[in-house]
Formats: sequence, structure tokens, C-alpha cells
Amino acid sequence: MTLAVPHPALAADMTVQQFLNLGANVPRNRVAAMLRPETRRLIGEVTGAVSTVKAEQAEAVSSGRRPAHCIPPSGTGITPESLVVRFESLPQAQRSLTVTQAVRNWMVERYPCRN
Repeated sequence: MTLAVPHPALAADMTVQQFLNLGANVPRNRVAAMLRPETRRLIGEVTGAVSTVKAEQAEAVSSGRRPAHCIPPSGTGITPESLVVRFESLPQAQRSLTVTQAVRNWMVERYPCRN
């Protein structure tokens, strides 16, 4: 049996609160977690959000505009643990943001463009 992660483009853009609610049921043991469909859905959601944000940056650069963030080629540095901590630290009013918007905001803060 193959455990496939949904294609990023197919991931629905859930809110941060929905993400946290779904993630609350995921075991902390990574092996056990990967057997759960919720885990694969959450991974797909974050993968889709990161892909969208990186594509926005690439599009801005290619069209000669200054991007909102400058994620390094080495990647975002997002770990599952850091993502959960970040989302849990958001005030309740911001938990209605989509996962994509929350990741976008984080990347603007974490990787501002210096030039």
C-alpha cells in the first residue's frame, strides 16, 4: 500500500483553526502519524501553501517586481514543530486566515527582502 501525499494544487485552503483542529487528532509519533489520513491532508495543505508562496516570489522576480519575501533557495526552514508553534501562537482573530495567508505572512516576517 502506497501512502500518497495529495498534489499541492489539489489541497483545499483551510483556515489555521481548521488546521489546528485536524492536527489535534494526529499522534505525536511520526511513524504512527504518517499512517493517518489527517496527517497526509495537513502535509498537502502546507506543501500547497509553500508552493503558492514560492511561486508568487518567483513570479514577482521574473516580472521585475520586488517580491514580498525573499525565501532562500535552501527552502523555508519550516518544520512540523515550528509550524504548529507558529499557528498556536496566532491570536484567535488571526486563526481565520487561510494556511496559505498565514504561511505568506510568516515568510514576509522571516525572510524580508534586503534590497
